[in-house]
Amino acid sequence: MEISVLDKSNYLKGLLVIAKKDNKLTEPEKEIIRDIAVKLGFATDFYEDTLKSLLANKYILDDPIHFSKKKIAESFICDGLRLAYSDGQAPESEMNWLKKIAGANEIEDNWFEEKTEHYKSSKHIFLNSDFALYSII
Repeated sequence: MEISVLDKSNYLKGLLVIAKKDNKLTEPEKEIIRDIAVKLGFATDFYEDTLKSLLANKYILDDPIHFSKKKIAESFICDGLRLAYSDGQAPESEMNWLKKIAGANEIEDNWFEEKTEHYKSSKHIFLNSDFALYSII
């Protein structure tokens, strides 16, 4: 599937918003963001500089993101859930924001809840598995 530059930018921005929500940036979060940024075609210096200043960056706004295709939004939510649970727990602020994204992209509540339970209960989901993004590009 072809993903527009705007959708790629929103995908990365959304992951940065999730990582910033709890005011801490862990190594697993950084690795997830790096891996996806590379796959989306972003330059190393761009995302590394962004990661370095993420917590202090007041210009990364958390308005709900609307993607051009529902499949991209679903992929983003799966990767966002994976990022949110990468440190073993997902703060309410991260989950509420992801739920807003689901609503903005007309994703059913039951789909969102099912995916949330899947990522919440998957202890080894971060080992040797691809991101949802990889299945659509």
